[in-house]
This record gives sequence, C-alpha cells and structure tokens, in this order.
Amino acid sequence: MDREHLAAFALSLPETAESAHMGTRDFRVRGKIFLTFPDQDYCVVRLTPDQQKLTLEIASDETLAVPGGWGERGSTRLYHMLASDALTEDLVRKAWRNVAPKGLHGLLGV
Repeated sequence: MDREHLAAFALSLPETAESAHMGTRDFRVRGKIFLTFPDQDYCVVRLTPDQQKLTLEIASDETLAVPGGWGERGSTRLYHMLASDALTEDLVRKAWRNVAPKGLHGLLGV
C-alpha cells in the first residue's frame, strides 16, 4: 500500500486527524498518536509489546521493532510497500484501538 492510500485509510478511522510532530507526519485519535511517517520506506504503528511480538513472528519481512525504548514499548516499523493491504490495515486498526478511548471502539465496526 502506498503512503497516500495508507494515509487515506488512517483518516477513515473514527475521529482520526492528521497532524505533525517535529516535522514528522502523524495520525491521531483524540490527540494520541497511533501512526507516524518518519521515513519514506516505512511507517510506525503503536502496538502493545504482545502485539508486536506476534507481528514480528508472522510478518518478519514486513515489520521491525523500533530501536530503543519506543520499540520495547511496542512501536513497530511497518514496511507498508512490502506488506499486504490486509496486514497493513490490520496493524493500523490495532494501533488505533490501542490509543482510542474504549467508547470509540464500537465505531470501528470490525
């Protein structure tokens, strides 16, 4: 999935807004970041450590833990141009759920 389709998908999630932090394009739900575009080759999704562990096992060619403390807390690089659309959408939805207030989860519809 190319970057603009990924951005459009992220913006289709309930109450998502595009913003930027320190020059990096990001996507937030109620002010909390769940997806960033720090590099042309990948995006970063905010997973839990358990979600990240499973993702790295099943999609090792398309994902990588962010180096350092952020990665230890679940931040994961997603090489979205290599990954299937289904994997990309699944990980972005998970990241959205991880930061969205529980009251919004029902609006996701999946």
